Amino acid sequence: MREIVFDTETTGLSPLAGDRMVEIGCVELVNKVETGRTFHAYFNPDRSMPSGAEAVHGLSDTFLSDKPRFQDRCEELLEFIGDAPMIAHNAAFDFGFINHELNNCGRPLVCMSRMVCTLSLARQRHPGAKHSLDALCTRFGVDRSLRVKHGALIDAQLLAQVYVELSGGRQIGLSLAADTVDLAADTAQAASGEAPVLVTIRAPRPHAPTAEELERHAGFLAGIADPIWHRLTLGRDGA
Repeated sequence: MREIVFDTETTGLSPLAGDRMVEIGCVELVNKVETGRTFHAYFNPDRSMPSGAEAVHGLSDTFLSDKPRFQDRCEELLEFIGDAPMIAHNAAFDFGFINHELNNCGRPLVCMSRMVCTLSLARQRHPGAKHSLDALCTRFGVDRSLRVKHGALIDAQLLAQVYVELSGGRQIGLSLAADTVDLAADTAQAASGEAPVLVTIRAPRPHAPTAEELERHAGFLAGIADPIWHRLTLGRDGA
């Protein structure tokens, strides 16, 4: 199953009030395993950056002045996300900005049925706890040392790890089945252009005792004088 974990950075809290999306970062998962494929872009919002927003993500007017507009990379983004479910933290906020930008470009909106909100998942699993991305990284042991300020791609990469934990833990992405191993490996190799690596699944080793081992064990038990298990058996029989 293919899923897209994403995050956005914006000029403020409301697209209806004139705020714009200035950064998006997307991470591809297949069967809850990161494939290595990502999409990342900055956008010129054609408006000034409020100081409060810049303090959060560090994206200044100067930095964004030579970046493309959303419409210039819209098709690349749509091609990357495809029709996969889309996971975000406080997802309604991010969906609101993506759909506002798509609407401005005259493109169809992303259906809200594709939305998966990790904030809602965290509240269901850990009611009463802190549910910020930082708090969830701490809870699940996700290294966030590179997160100096909010950044769409690094936040999406951190959220991908948190999402796997909220979905049941890292083990759900592992399987001894060759088709699961091949799917994740082939997807990552296709993205990198490297030659495929052949994965050999070793047959399970037998762990049952041999007839000789059973015979030696029986001989060892027979040589024990007054074993305690005989007394326990007699006690249960009422002797």
